[in-house]
Amino acid sequence: EAVAAEWMLEFACSCLCRHFAEQSGADFWRWRDVAQALINGLSQIPPHQKKTVYLCQLLIRIAQGKSLGLQFENDEKISPLESALSFWTLLEKEEVKLEKLHKDIRCLIQIQIVAVHMEHRYFKEAAEVLERLFTDSESDKPLRVKLATIIKTKDPYVPLLQSFSYSNLISKIKFYTELFMKENQTNFLIQEATKHVVSKGLGATTSQNRPVEVNENDKSDLGTKQRFVLSFILLRDMLRQKLTRSAFPNFFFLICLDNMQNVGKNEDSLACSRRRQRWTYEEDLQLKWGVRQFGVGNWAKILVHGEFNNRTSVMLKDRWRTLSKIK
Repeated sequence: EAVAAEWMLEFACSCLCRHFAEQSGADFWRWRDVAQALINGLSQIPPHQKKTVYLCQLLIRIAQGKSLGLQFENDEKISPLESALSFWTLLEKEEVKLEKLHKDIRCLIQIQIVAVHMEHRYFKEAAEVLERLFTDSESDKPLRVKLATIIKTKDPYVPLLQSFSYSNLISKIKFYTELFMKENQTNFLIQEATKHVVSKGLGATTSQNRPVEVNENDKSDLGTKQRFVLSFILLRDMLRQKLTRSAFPNFFFLICLDNMQNVGKNEDSLACSRRRQRWTYEEDLQLKWGVRQFGVGNWAKILVHGEFNNRTSVMLKDRWRTLSKIK
């Protein structure tokens, strides 16, 4: 099962990279849930999979980088992009050949951390984050001084911020994911899935299911659901052929079905926003367990270690207040 989990995580990361590059939101969020479930299941990160785990976490945070209301760290002051920067730092330590690209992306993330705060008119917070971002080293000084000056102008549309825009950051990350995908073309599940599709003649089916127009919501949603289920059916069948035990593949097929049900109930929340939804008994139990395990206030950590159906740390905090009153 440990070997199969590694295959699945590598495959999920590849899917995340592809859907991030294609900007296919619904597919990206589905594979985010799968990748997060796999990562949560790791007792520790194997050295050879550190890069995979770090990249998954980076993409998840970059994709939600403009949402200051989301929280990924225990410290509520840490924005999604700040959290992304910490994973980018970890990725830099795993590679030595991409120094120029590393520097460019680091610079873009740092600038956009400040820019996003300014776009929301959080100028005081932008100044505070600047202190956290940069050291007193001479190499950091030019950019630090420029950003400090920009914050004082309270103008989020100055040329520097426009030149190092969020779209430019996304483009650089896409380029990085392309390099990652090339490195991982030998991924076992990708190779086996390709063989399986060819042998079963399923290639035409997947291409027919792909929506032609992004704005045709109904057709697009049907296509993405079918492709998502197909992916898991293929993986389940392949793993059954390769492993003597089938419990693990079935488990992940159930994750697939669970995600499908969640999508059916919360279509809009997966696409762009989270619709208000009733808390289930199971979610309440997981929240209570998380508080006992990590303590009140560690909502981000509790969120990572539980299954909360696309909820945020703020939602967990509000629900805990409600449960405390009921007691």
